[in-house]
Amino acid sequence: MKSFTIQEINSLVKGELIGACAENISAPEQIEKAIKGQVTFIGNRKFARLWENSNASAAIIDEKLDLEPGENKALIKVKNADLAMAILLEAFEPASPSFSVNIHPTAVIDSSAKIGEGCKIGANSYIGKNVVLKDNVTIYPNVSVFDDTTIGNNTTIWSGTVIRERTEIGSNCIFHTNVSIGADGFGYRPSEQGLTKIIHIGNVVIGNYVEIGANSCVDRGKFSSTILGDGCKIDNLVQIGHNSVLGKFCIMAGNSGLAGSVTLGDGVVIGGSASIKDHTTIHSGATVGAGSGVIADVPAGKTVVGYPAADAREKMKEWVAIRRLARS
Repeated sequence: MKSFTIQEINSLVKGELIGACAENISAPEQIEKAIKGQVTFIGNRKFARLWENSNASAAIIDEKLDLEPGENKALIKVKNADLAMAILLEAFEPASPSFSVNIHPTAVIDSSAKIGEGCKIGANSYIGKNVVLKDNVTIYPNVSVFDDTTIGNNTTIWSGTVIRERTEIGSNCIFHTNVSIGADGFGYRPSEQGLTKIIHIGNVVIGNYVEIGANSCVDRGKFSSTILGDGCKIDNLVQIGHNSVLGKFCIMAGNSGLAGSVTLGDGVVIGGSASIKDHTTIHSGATVGAGSGVIADVPAGKTVVGYPAADAREKMKEWVAIRRLARS
């Protein structure tokens, strides 16, 4: 079990140590559940009031907060408690599941595939024709990577994921369990025979440092590519439709979805369960509130909420007016 002295933790997060505690810190924990020997985090005044009765031995707190450590307790003041928490959680992270051999004997790897140095391929995984795995790619058991796909250095693919043919994936990506990359887009047209399927012949291109949550889907392009830019972070159960293009560092929360040919600029944030209409553009820095339905373009830096989505401030005024009418 990992443990650190309070001085070691302070060095890790580069904070200001106030007070002292004799115990080594064995784990981080939320303030209501923390016990002796654990460290907690206080990022705002809402949680500051809980510190006096907390059993935690230490807390990492925002430098704007004014708290006393208490007897045999310590505080570490930092500029951003959330970022300090990220650093500390990484320090306490347990080891990932281990491989007894780098390439399991039950893995099926086509003879034309190119496997880089340090790659690990788990049991019952499939690597198709002309696949290129660059150095230090980790593929856990029961993953399928189909023909002509390229996966960059240090990328990790968790079990159950299927990566369809001709996909291009960058370096340092993480795909969690049961991700689907490159399935056909949803395209049908009425015809005399009923519904005629529109074949999608494009692919998916994913940049560097992209993380995709469990059970999320990124469909292939109809003609060219569905694109996820560098640094995008996709939550669980997210749908990204064919030919959508995401800029850099976009965030999509759980159960949200993009229809076909949606464009997101850089740094766009899509809240949970939000839905974005096809052929819509959400410009850089915009935010779509949870549960919203976007049916028109959103200007850069704008926050929209509601169904249909509109400017957040105007929508709030509208909701207040409706509530007043209902009470009158």
